[in-house]
Amino acid sequence: MLALALLVMIAPAWAADVSMAFGEKIPPFCFPETNSGIELEIIGEALAVKGHVLKPRYFPFARVPLAFKEGVVDGAMTDLGQDLTPAGAHYGDPAVLYDNVFYTLRSRKLLLRKPADLNGLTLVSFQGAANRYPEWLGPMKKAGNYVEVNDQAVQVKMLMLGRIDVVLSDRSIFRYFSLQLQRSGVVLEAVDEQPFTAVNPLDYRPVFRSKQVRDDFNQGLLQIRKNGRYRAIYDKYLRE
Repeated sequence: MLALALLVMIAPAWAADVSMAFGEKIPPFCFPETNSGIELEIIGEALAVKGHVLKPRYFPFARVPLAFKEGVVDGAMTDLGQDLTPAGAHYGDPAVLYDNVFYTLRSRKLLLRKPADLNGLTLVSFQGAANRYPEWLGPMKKAGNYVEVNDQAVQVKMLMLGRIDVVLSDRSIFRYFSLQLQRSGVVLEAVDEQPFTAVNPLDYRPVFRSKQVRDDFNQGLLQIRKNGRYRAIYDKYLRE
């Protein structure tokens, strides 16, 4: 009886399975085939602090917020710029940040400080980037110097082979695929990272249908940041 009482005292007061919508494949943030990745593992471990169990479900990226609005999941990794509050969303603290920058070969000595600096250059980016950054990418798209590639590993290869002048990519994604190429024996040239927009952490918040689960997630996220697990998850995928 004493042992049972102790278990009750240390067990979470309330725990739930939390189904959450994730994009189909966003290395190194999400790998559906293994239920792993930086973002998925951080959210999962933050929920686990209070005893909740993450149950990821995968959708085409554009359908992630729609899955939440339709009520088929308990949460979503992002709202993709939509306000999901009317659909019953409670916003959590940012689990990860997507920090998009321009990449150029250092040997080219290119400086990209304003949209006009891209004139005459070719650029490859992820799908949907032109809609997100119309001031920078709109003129390039109109001129036919812009292409979107779903496989972001191809972006790094194109830059290293000199087939493209500029890559627009998240820092972690670019580093992940650069490391994969390096490990396969490819010699990488030095690159310059050129920021062109300020990162807003509020753009990358997960949403939850339950306010209690959201609060538990926020507390768990704070704890794994303090105990080193957050950094360790990033290092698992991005350390040489």
